[in-house]
Amino acid sequence: MGSWRRRLLAGAALVGVLTLMAAPAHAAGEKVASYVVDASLRADGTLTVAETITFDGAAPTTLTQRLANFRDEANDVRYTYAIRDIKAVSGGKDLGASVTTDGGYTVISVPTGSVSQLTISYAVTGATARAADGMVDFSWRVLQGLSVPVVSVSGSVGSQTLARDYTCVSGPPTATTTCGMFSGGTHDTKALEFTDGPRGQGEVVTVGMRFDSGVVTVTENKSVLWTLDRAFTPGLAQLLSALAVLLIGAVVIWLLHRRAGRDAASARPQTVAQFVPVGAGESDFQVVDALRPGHVGTIADEHVDPLDMIGTILDLAVRGHLLITQLPAEGGITDWMLTRRVGGDEVVPFETRLLDAIAPAGGQTRVSQLAASVVPAVAAVQSDMYDEVVSRGWFSRRPDKVRAFWSRIGWVFLGIAVVVLLLLVAFTTFGLLGLALLAPALGLLFVGQEMPARTSSGSALLGGLRMLAMDLDTKPTDQLPKGKEYETISRILPYAVVLGGWERWLQVLVENDDDVGVPDPTDLSWYHAPDDWHLQQLPASLDAFVNAARGRLFAR
Repeated sequence: MGSWRRRLLAGAALVGVLTLMAAPAHAAGEKVASYVVDASLRADGTLTVAETITFDGAAPTTLTQRLANFRDEANDVRYTYAIRDIKAVSGGKDLGASVTTDGGYTVISVPTGSVSQLTISYAVTGATARAADGMVDFSWRVLQGLSVPVVSVSGSVGSQTLARDYTCVSGPPTATTTCGMFSGGTHDTKALEFTDGPRGQGEVVTVGMRFDSGVVTVTENKSVLWTLDRAFTPGLAQLLSALAVLLIGAVVIWLLHRRAGRDAASARPQTVAQFVPVGAGESDFQVVDALRPGHVGTIADEHVDPLDMIGTILDLAVRGHLLITQLPAEGGITDWMLTRRVGGDEVVPFETRLLDAIAPAGGQTRVSQLAASVVPAVAAVQSDMYDEVVSRGWFSRRPDKVRAFWSRIGWVFLGIAVVVLLLLVAFTTFGLLGLALLAPALGLLFVGQEMPARTSSGSALLGGLRMLAMDLDTKPTDQLPKGKEYETISRILPYAVVLGGWERWLQVLVENDDDVGVPDPTDLSWYHAPDDWHLQQLPASLDAFVNAARGRLFAR
């Protein structure tokens, strides 16, 4: 069976199903004895149809026929018909048919009253279509959407030219078969003649013919329906274009990062801090060039984050600019007092601003009260820290501004990609290409966070940080200067907080308690606690302090 015949069968079945579902129920015993079709297909592609309907017994009060306004076929293609000049007459008298539109149907309602026979006539354009092989296909449902069953269906569809092929299918909507009898293209007539029946309410009879190109005008009104499946058609062109966009996008992002986001090369790592031998089997921890934990954390990940702030606070305390005092628990809740001191070394601008925020000169503040006083200053402290790493030559531009610049570009491209995706999905089959466009945009947002590029000095410092992190993880803990374990480990802790591994050094500090069992509220110069506090409690106490201070510093 040819492809046009399969389409004809499928289209007839679909329309039949919808017609049957939409057709109103009829009174028992009401039926059409004969349904005779006299149709003609003109050379201009216009089909004229006259249906002579004869009732078997009493006619229904109103006869309804629903003519489909379109036909859907494979690949989401829709053929739309234009139906006009609708009239219903009986014995030469116009019955005043009501013509309305209901969804995809033209609904003809005829007040039949006491008539025994009537003729419904109309004209159709859009029933001739161009076939893939260049020929012209014609098909029409000469019986469709009738509100009562039919005993006998017959008729003819004339044409001015002999057709190449003829077909006729009929039956229930989901199981159409060849008509009872049909013929066409004989030496006597060019018309397609058919006989069929009986047919139930809403059943269909569909006829079709094929003509050489140019014999009958093509009147098809063809459109492609939007569906999600169609929008994301996985065809060769769609897949290749999507793959090309992914590859090109990946290359462009790589080139952008290589040019704008790659750290400058460095000849060798710069020492940040190290364990310097001070005696047989003893090494002291010494920081080079006044590099602070805030510097270290910002160089390491290009962000001023909460841990950088906490490391800075601990470092200021260890250096004597701040005293952290754990207060007796009240109602099971622990709090700390931060008291400003006069330290013995110089503080940089971001440290000064942080000190002024958490404990003004000569004053003190509880950690539980930090949010009100510190939150407004946090952004300024972060800004000072970014300025510091630029002024020291570790970055050529502030990392936060570089990230913001590339983030804006990424969001712009993502917005454009989303708009293009929506347009492609709405109007084409290249939805996959639209999805592929999202990938480079999202990739740019991700890579934009990596764009702050370190200078050669910054790269050298980063190398030194990696060496320091390794030292903090692997350095033997039994080689600290004797009698100075508390002091040495205290200087290590702020850097270990930022680089990781501070739990190890806390434990070492606990293990160096020289009076186990005796309370140690003031054994550490920078951290005091209630009178019954023991050094063994330091890991839990500091962990609680870090969490509480971090939450307060970055409360929103």
